[in-house]
Amino acid sequence: MTPTRFDRLDTLRGLAIVWMAVFHFCFDLNYFGLLLPRQNFYLDPVWTVQRACIVTLFLFCAGMGQAAALHAGQPWTRFWKRWLQVFDCAVLVSAGSALMFPKSWISFGVLHGIVVMLVLVRLMAPLGPWLWLVGLAALLLPQFVAHPFFDDRLTNWVGLVTRKPVTEDFVPVLPWLGVMCWGLAAGQWLLAHRPALLGGAVPALLRPLAGLGRWSLSFYMLHQPVLIGAIVAYVHWRS
Repeated sequence: MTPTRFDRLDTLRGLAIVWMAVFHFCFDLNYFGLLLPRQNFYLDPVWTVQRACIVTLFLFCAGMGQAAALHAGQPWTRFWKRWLQVFDCAVLVSAGSALMFPKSWISFGVLHGIVVMLVLVRLMAPLGPWLWLVGLAALLLPQFVAHPFFDDRLTNWVGLVTRKPVTEDFVPVLPWLGVMCWGLAAGQWLLAHRPALLGGAVPALLRPLAGLGRWSLSFYMLHQPVLIGAIVAYVHWRS
């Protein structure tokens, strides 16, 4: 049985990863001293707000993707197969970042967060409309609860930190689980009441984005090595 594709959801996911690639390209140019004037990607709202928007869109799409998978009757065996692919990629991200940024390597970035949150939202899917409330609680909890116990690399993945860790990417379960819960809830509602909004046709101009959205994990893993390799080659050629 061929699984149903939701072209509009794929297009939204494709938009998220293209935006992410542009952001990373600017980061890489800045890292190698090619973006002038030099930018502060860690503090400047121009970049920090963009990063938050990209992660939000990415996780919201992941939640809607789980709604679509459950709607199509995806068994746990298929879920774990896909989950293992994301887990393996998260390990590779940690290893690669440790080579490039040994003092700020990624121990719990967006892929690591997705690995944990995919399981949680899958288990919470039967909550239905209550997911909106669960998502709100997840988003608000870190604003009111924090403890130094969660500041260690072994525990900061929970998200109840008193200070942000020194790392190139940090997407803890709290508050970001709330975004994925809302994506799941929105996907469930749309599939029950407005399925065409997810699966309807997209304009020809946007079809490449839909195709890209179907290979989002592969694109995520390949785009940085390609971009960095191209920039290093350019710097070497210029010198």
